[in-house]
This record gives sequence, C-alpha cells and structure tokens, in this order.
Amino acid sequence: MSACVPTRHDHTSRSSRPPRASGIKRPHSPPPPPHGGRFRIAGADLSASVTVFLLAVPMSLGLAVAMDAPLEAGLISAAIGGIVAGLLGGTPLQVSGPSAGLTVVTAELIQIYGWRTTCAITIGAGLLQILLGSLRAARSALAVSPAIVHGTLAGIGVAIALAQLHIVLGGSPQSSAVANALALPDQWGRVSPAAPLIGVLTIAILILWPRIPGRIGRVVRRIPAALAAVVTATVVAAITAPGIARVDLPSWRSHALPEMPHGPVLALATAVLTVMLVASLESLLAAVAVDKLSADRAGGQATARSNADLPSASSPASASASVRPDPACSSPPDPPVRRSDLDRELRAQGIANTLSGLVGGLAVSGGAVRSSANVRAGATGRASTVLHGVWVVLAAGLLVTTLEQIPLAALGALVMMVGIQMVSFAHIRNVHKHREFLVYGATISGVLLFGVLKGVVIGIAVAVAVALHRLARTRITVTEQGGQHLVVVQGQLTFLAVPRLSRALARLPQDGDAVVELDGFFMDHAAYETIQDWSTAQTAHGGRVVFTGRSGGRIAEPASAAHSCCRPWTPWRNHHCHDRSGQTPETQHARLDTGRAPDCGSGAVEDHSPERHTSHDSSGAHSTPGPAGSPTAAPRRTGSNRLFSGLSSFQRNTAPLVREELARLAREGQRPSQLFITCADSRLVTSMITASGPGDLFTVRNIGNLVPPPDAESSDDSVGAAIEYAVDVLKVESITVCGHSGCGAMQALLGARPDPDTPLSSLWRWLRHGLPSLERMRSRHHAWARISGRLPADAVEQLCLTNVVQQLDHLRAHGSVARRLAEGTLQLHGMYFHVGEAQAYLLAEGASAGLALDEVFNRVDPGDAHASSDSHSPADAHALAGAHTSAGSRSPGDAGTPRPAAPGDPAGSGELERTGV
Repeated sequence: MSACVPTRHDHTSRSSRPPRASGIKRPHSPPPPPHGGRFRIAGADLSASVTVFLLAVPMSLGLAVAMDAPLEAGLISAAIGGIVAGLLGGTPLQVSGPSAGLTVVTAELIQIYGWRTTCAITIGAGLLQILLGSLRAARSALAVSPAIVHGTLAGIGVAIALAQLHIVLGGSPQSSAVANALALPDQWGRVSPAAPLIGVLTIAILILWPRIPGRIGRVVRRIPAALAAVVTATVVAAITAPGIARVDLPSWRSHALPEMPHGPVLALATAVLTVMLVASLESLLAAVAVDKLSADRAGGQATARSNADLPSASSPASASASVRPDPACSSPPDPPVRRSDLDRELRAQGIANTLSGLVGGLAVSGGAVRSSANVRAGATGRASTVLHGVWVVLAAGLLVTTLEQIPLAALGALVMMVGIQMVSFAHIRNVHKHREFLVYGATISGVLLFGVLKGVVIGIAVAVAVALHRLARTRITVTEQGGQHLVVVQGQLTFLAVPRLSRALARLPQDGDAVVELDGFFMDHAAYETIQDWSTAQTAHGGRVVFTGRSGGRIAEPASAAHSCCRPWTPWRNHHCHDRSGQTPETQHARLDTGRAPDCGSGAVEDHSPERHTSHDSSGAHSTPGPAGSPTAAPRRTGSNRLFSGLSSFQRNTAPLVREELARLAREGQRPSQLFITCADSRLVTSMITASGPGDLFTVRNIGNLVPPPDAESSDDSVGAAIEYAVDVLKVESITVCGHSGCGAMQALLGARPDPDTPLSSLWRWLRHGLPSLERMRSRHHAWARISGRLPADAVEQLCLTNVVQQLDHLRAHGSVARRLAEGTLQLHGMYFHVGEAQAYLLAEGASAGLALDEVFNRVDPGDAHASSDSHSPADAHALAGAHTSAGSRSPGDAGTPRPAAPGDPAGSGELERTGV
C-alpha cells in the first residue's frame, strides 16, 4: 500500500514562471477567480463575517462620535464599505468602513462647512479616486517615503487620542489638536466621575482581553475585544450610572443628504484632495499589509500540513514508503495566495466613497483592525467582507434600541485606543534605524499644528532637504600607513565634491601605493571621471591603486563591462547570453522577475571579486530548469557547441581577469584552507555558494557526498586518498561535508531495493556506503536531525540531513583526521544547501564535532558573516560605491532585507493593527 506524502514544489524555479505573453498578471494582480468568478460563501467566510461585524459596529459608531457626524452615517459607511468595496475591490480579504485616518479631517470639515457639504466633498474625493485608479496610479502612491506616511498616520492618531480624551472625561472635543491639548487642564477641573470610570473600564478590557491566559483565554478571545469592552461598559453603565450620556440614533427620516458645496473653490478643492490622499494611502497600505498577513497564514498552514505528513520517528519503515507518492491519492496543491490589485482596489474605494457620500455616509477606506480580524478569523474570500456589510444593514434597521444603550464614554475610549495604536513604536524604531526620524518628527508636528495636507507637504520638504544634505555631505581624509596612503571617502561622490577630491588625490605621490575606500551610495559621472583619470595616471607612473568598500573588500570592474551584456565575473548566470540568435530563458525570466530589461551595461558593480566568481563549477551552470517540452524551455545546444561556446567565453571575458591570480598559484602551488566533500549534483555550484575562487577549496564530489569508512568492505580508496592528501599534505584547516535538497542518491536509498538475484550495478555498489545513514534515520537510538525553525519537509530531506551527520562520523574514523582532531588543528563542519531556496544551513558546532546529541542545522543569514574579498586589480570604479557600500553601511543584523514574520508571529498581524490603518 503506497503512502501519500506531499512533494516539495519549487515555485521559484525560473522555468515555472510564465512569460509576459501568457496574460498572467504580475505581483499585486491576482489571477482570474476560479469557477468563472461565481460568488461562493464558505463556512469559514460566514463565521468570519460575524466576527468582523461584531467589531465593526462599535468602531463605526465610535468614529462617528469622534467626527461629530450623525451616528447613522458611521453605519452607512460600514455597510457600503463592506458590500461595495468588498464586491469590487482588488483585495478580497480587506474590510472597508469609516476611515480612522480621516477622523480629524472630517471633524474639521463638518465644523467649517456643515455635514451636507462634507458629504459632497466625500463624493468628489471618491470620483478622484476612480480617476486615479483608472490611470493606474495606485502604486505611485506608495512611492512616498514610509517616514512621511507613518508620520502622517501617527500625527492623526495623536490628534484622535487628544480629542477622544475629552469625551472620556465627559466633555466635548475642540476644533484642533492644539486646542484639545490646551483645554485639557480646564476639562480635568470639571470632570464628573461616571464617564471617566466607564472609559477606564473600556480601556482596561481592550488591553487585558487578548492577554487572558489558558483554555479560558483561547475561548473568550474568539469574541472581539472591542465588542467585549463596549458590552461590558454598557451593562455596568446601565446599573451604576443610568444618567450617563449615551448614543442617540435619530430617525432615518431625518437623515441629511448631500448638497451642492458652498465655500471658496480653492478651499473645497484642498479638502477634496486631502480626503482623497489620506483615504487612498490608508487603503493601499492596509491592502499591502493584508497580503502579508494572508501569505503568513498560508505559510503556517502549509508548514502544519508538512509536519503532520512527516513520517513518525517510531515507524521508520514508513519513511521509505512515503517518498513514493501515489498519484491516485495525491491531493491537488493549495491555490496560490492572491495578491492585491491595487488599481482595482483604489477604483473600488472611489466607488464606495461616491455612494457613501450620495446617501449621507462617512468617507470610506480599508481598515487594518477590521482586515486583520477578518484574516485571523479564517476568511477565504470576499464573501466575509460582503456579508459583514449585510449584517451592519440589518443591525441598523433592527437593533436601534440596543445600540442606543451604549455610553458615549465607551465609544470615545475605543476610538482613543485606535488613535494610540496608530503611533507604532515599531515604525519609530525603523525610521530611526534608517536615519529618517527627523522626517518622521517633522511630519507629525506638521499634521498636529497645521493639518494633514500641510503636514504632508512639510514632511516632503524636510525629506528633500535631508536627501540634499546627505548628497552634498562628503568627507575625504588621507592618512599614511606603512608607506601606503589610505584615502577614505565618506558620503556621496557628486560634482560638488570633485574639487575637494581632486585636491586630496593630487597630494599623493605619483609613484606610491594607495588604497581608496569608497563609503557611499552614489557616484556621478564627474566624480567617476576624476577618479578614473587619476587612477590611470597613478598606474602609468608605477604606482598601485586599490579600490575598496567600507568593509575593506577590494572591488573592481573592467572598463568594458559597462558596455557588455554578459558580466564576466558571473558566467554561470549568463552562459546563454553569448548566443545572439535568440533570447535565453534566463533573460526572459529576468524581465519577468524584475519588470525591466536584464542587466546589460548598467555599470552597477556588486561586491564580488573577479577571481572569486569566475572559477565557479560550471557543472550545473548550463542546466535549464523545467521540462524540455514546457513552453518556457529553450532549445538545448549540442554538447560540443556548448563546450566550445563556454570555453570561448572564458578565454574572452574571464581569463584576462584571473590570469594573474592563476599565474601566482601556478608558481606558489595550491594552499587550500578547506576540504569540501559534496555531491556531484550539477545544481550544486560549490564555489558560488561558498564565495570562493581558485586555490580556496580542495573539492571531492561523488554521488551522495558519501565518505566510506576506512575499514568498510570494498572501501573506496579515491575518497580516502583525497582525505589523506588534504589533511596530511595540504594541511587543510577544516573539512566540510555538504548535502543538498532533492538528492537523487538519498531518493534511491529510500526507494526500491535492487533484486537480490541480480548482480549489483556500480551505482548500487557505491550506494551501499549510504546504508548506515538510512539505518541511523530509522534507529530509535538517534534523534532525528532538524532544521532550525522547522521540521524536515519529507523523508528525503530527513535522510539528506542524517546522511551529513553520518558521513562526519565516518570522517572521524580515518586515522589522519582523528590525529589532527586530537591535536586541535582541524575542524569538521556539516552543511545542508536547499537548492530551490538558495539557502545554506550549518550543523550546530557541537554536533559537527561529535560532542552533542542535538543535531540541528541552523540557517545562515546574510548578516551572519563578514566576508571580505581577496586581492583584485584596480580598474573601473564607476557606480561601485553604491552597490558595494550600501550593504556595508547596514548593520550586520539588517542583512539588507527584512525578515518575514513567521505565521502567528505578533510581528505579522500585530504589526498591521499597530498601524491603526
């Protein structure tokens, strides 16, 4: 009976990605809906809609109170946002409703123009959103600096909190944030105890409700904290303070509709622009955050399924069967997580705002609190959003008496907490880390003192001033160290710094050695010409010039590289680019991935040395992923043509760069520091994944990265000879055994055994050396090897990890290795490389040394090591400052890219709520 186990699919394979002509939309454009776009209601969507409805009603009423708008207007906007934006929007799981970000703006508009003109302004903002969405300008809205966006939201949050504090204290808010702050002392002097106590009770429940521990906590947390707080406050107020101010829902017959706006045209246009800007940014930021939450939830579900399907350690026999999936019982893969179509979302928000204004509702935007609750409640599509709007309509017609029992102080406290959550400390730390706190602070101050639109303008002005200051600020220092001059250039190299740079370089002796350290992000053409001319003259007089980055690694680019499509230092990536007869698959995918033409003559230089990237093992360089018959597969060249083309490319582009280094190695002999034992799999390019070059690695490759023990029957002498030569003659300092994902040898070991009556082939005679690894995995006396942060995906990956540990044990049995280990002059390392993810994992130090039982492979992140390149010849330095030192200017922990939040991590859903969007 065959077992069914999920197969790991590498969705990042280049060949699996469709070309542009296929009609499939790029990121943030979802694929066509299944089942012909029919509206389906799943059980999860029904339950999620109830959860969001219970959260949306008190929030909608509270925001209406905060804006001093008719309370029924909050329910209208919640219903229209749920039904209209839910049906038409480009983010199926986003829930729209009254805009928290527009609380201060709408309150000011109502005070100046009245409610009916404010509705007309909302209509105008909606029409402008429809226009911008039709012009596909949604993504351009996200080009604003995050410091300005989050500063705007934080300023609005502070203004909301100050205004609602007056309602919690039993008073009425003033017209501006400054006035609310100045009026607080007087409000404290005439406070009555009932309203503040109800407000404090509401805030306490909002804070403590998600933190109730144990089984009771898991049950009660299914009820939204906002609903629990408002219901509790209502019950307590009905018993202890029957005379407290409560919600007053007027009759629907007296509901006010919009009128033609009255007032100065310029002021009205500014109001429309402000409402449109804040509502659009709020919705688009929430849409991107919902994508992240949805992806995290899908990743957590996939991990849970993988862990559930992993064979139990108590039944090792099942591991062998689990690697042969039966197509008859395999379940179809989960549909991919749809990403937001931001232009469609912007158009839907515009339609919702237009309709909301026409029927007398508040301005609508996507909300982070409601959306995150929808995702966490298990919603699978837009049905939950639409149904939540239907429930709001029913509540507005049938629950008027119940809603009128809610104290205004409870709603004020609820909205005040929303405003406080809009000031995210995570965002403050982030902008401080990127040295943009001045922009963030200026935006907050501008919003509080002058309003939203003027605050955004102030933030943009400060951001431009900071950028110009950084661009013009360049420090150039010259020091002498042991007869060698060190020129350190800190900052951006533009034409403004050329005079100082020229003076500093002119003071250096023409025949001396110099090291130029470029610590900046940008170099313009004027600075490039200055450095290049000086370098040429210096070299002509017998001097030697080396260009380095901030970390000290030397960098260089040949002058012709800026005009060549194929970068000579990465031939493994560009092995097809010399075939001018047709476009290569990698070129096609480069365009699909990045949305631009492939890297041809950009002039950007990475922090890679020529030597360290021209010696890549090309055994896997020419493999084209994907089936040969797939639409994206390229015609394969014949073996002789491929060999000749590759050799010609090496002689033309790479040999000039490495000739000097190889000549040195030919004179001095090899002195590698590592013995690297790995699999012969063509996808494993050893020098690429270890950033090594000629003379660095003494490599042994075989099927399954096996190390036969010295006393094994029919032992293989070639591997033993390589180990003895590396340890005793070359005196290597470390030995690494590297396994990889999808290893064919491990699959063969787990698969069917050869017929005992049939003579063993050469392959099976070799694979017998891997049987101890299989026995180790099946044994109950050894803990299973693990990958840090997750369990192995399947039995094949488990055996790949176990095999690395077992081969390290075989290594220690070799006499030369045991002797060097006893002397303390040799180290052993276990390594696992996931090909599809391009991710390396290192075995824990104690397990590699054979001293620990806990066999864990830890992920190697970009910031975990400080690699430095070896010597390079000085050459073209144009544009290398940005590519090299931008990474060097970050802290090691940053690693250049934020790490994604794990499923269920507060940094995922909690981050969305903290924005208050």
